[in-house]
Amino acid sequence: SDIKTIMSAAEFKAQGNAHLQKKEYDEAIAAYTKAIEVDSSDHVFFSNRSAAYLSKGDGANALTDAEQCIQLNSQWAKGYSRKGAALHSLKRYDEAVAAYEAGLAIAPADAGLQSGLAEVKKAQSAPPSGGFLPPQLLTKLASHPKYGPKLADPAFMAKLQMLQTNPQAMLQDPEIMEIFGLLMGEGEGPMETDSPASNPAPAPKEEKKDTPPSPPQTEEEKRAQAAKDAAKAAKERGNALYKQKQFVEALAAYDEASSLDPKCITYLSNKAAVYIEMGDLDRAIEQCQEGIEYGRSQRAPYEDIAKMYQRMAAAYLKKDDFPTAKECYAKAQMEHFDKAVERKVKNLELEYKKKQMQAYINPELALEAKERGNTAFRANDFPTAIAEYEEAVKRDPSNASYCNNLAAALLKMGDFNGAKRQVEKSLELDRTYVKAWAKKGDIEFFMKEYHKALDSYKAGLQIEPDNTLCKQGLNKTMQQINSSHGVDDKERAAHAMADPEIQFILQDPMVRQTLQDLQENPQAAQRALNDPVMRSKIDKLVASGILQVR
Repeated sequence: SDIKTIMSAAEFKAQGNAHLQKKEYDEAIAAYTKAIEVDSSDHVFFSNRSAAYLSKGDGANALTDAEQCIQLNSQWAKGYSRKGAALHSLKRYDEAVAAYEAGLAIAPADAGLQSGLAEVKKAQSAPPSGGFLPPQLLTKLASHPKYGPKLADPAFMAKLQMLQTNPQAMLQDPEIMEIFGLLMGEGEGPMETDSPASNPAPAPKEEKKDTPPSPPQTEEEKRAQAAKDAAKAAKERGNALYKQKQFVEALAAYDEASSLDPKCITYLSNKAAVYIEMGDLDRAIEQCQEGIEYGRSQRAPYEDIAKMYQRMAAAYLKKDDFPTAKECYAKAQMEHFDKAVERKVKNLELEYKKKQMQAYINPELALEAKERGNTAFRANDFPTAIAEYEEAVKRDPSNASYCNNLAAALLKMGDFNGAKRQVEKSLELDRTYVKAWAKKGDIEFFMKEYHKALDSYKAGLQIEPDNTLCKQGLNKTMQQINSSHGVDDKERAAHAMADPEIQFILQDPMVRQTLQDLQENPQAAQRALNDPVMRSKIDKLVASGILQVR
């Protein structure tokens, strides 16, 4: 009979894609959920389910999946696109803009992110209309002596926009509550409802009050302002020289700016940036330390001191000292929290871990660790064997045999789930590694997942038909299936019911009909079982303990 492989997460994903294209959103969500149950480490599955939720109109769940997608892979731009779209649907425009901008920081040319950002900004800037507010509200407010002039105030219009998009958040605002009172006929001023027979009375003009002129600046204030203006001009000159890589001249310009406006520590931070570009990292760090100390003595703004710490962190990153750079970023966040810095640190942490793992790779040392593991395994010292095999995997993560050896040691210790994870990693590295298929079957046998064990042994035999380990494993599994009964069958069936593949088979209408025919119409059932695919599904139900044949 044909060998039917275990239904993979990728196949569930393909089903979800097909349902999504047909706009069968509930079915698509169910399929993606099964893919996630099989492999919850794949960010694409969460991205696809987020899209399905959003298409269904469930923005909250779409946002949850988008955030999980980003958590699994923060360098994948589409995750930010999913998050931005979900936030847009929830009318959380500011957060949506931040999500799209975070994605564009990773992929500046991504058309989807650019389009999504433009759309949400368009929605963000749209004037309030319809929805929660009556359409004639602006007309009524324009005719009101108190609120008519306020329509030119951006802050007041922002309140009306917030009232349109999130009314619950504005119900505590006294000004908004007064407007509600006026709409209900209470309070001051004319707010009558328009009628076809009458036009609203023109709004009375408010008398313009003369604002008192600002007091003239003293000579000292004039000199101070002139010095600040001159300092800014010197800084701009320094920036231009910096871009032209004329670093010595740039430093002189920043020194000039600092002497003209000594309380501003921004110019000291600019000098540190020049030292970083010149490669004088120790001088840059020293400049930042001096700037922070001086800034505190001058009670400089927290934001300026935070930027100085960020500059120092940049210097340490150039020195490949990520731990110290991370400490500097943490101090910067304590001074002035910045969401962009938080995202940057998370990305740097991922890069640092990857570099550490890459630097640790050494195939020669991996082979030595594997040999030590083999010696310990033969001596039944399985904890030591596990530690040595783990070292081998870290030293050479591309070697499938090391993962398989680790799986064997974990199996000896009774850690079935850990063993299964390692043997699956081994097969990810090499799908033709027959020993891994045999070991996978052994693990599934001990876990009483006989239907899966059969598939694993058969997969190994497809690659190497005369493999002794797979043949022996297949025979012992068939004997166990045929001899199992009573409590063992119930336990095995209960375990199988949690398997997404078994659930999928039981949901198949053709399978359900065949199971009914086995009891009521044996001839129809026999005709159905002549189909190799149907036979394979029924055999799997038998092997799993769901269907018992006496």
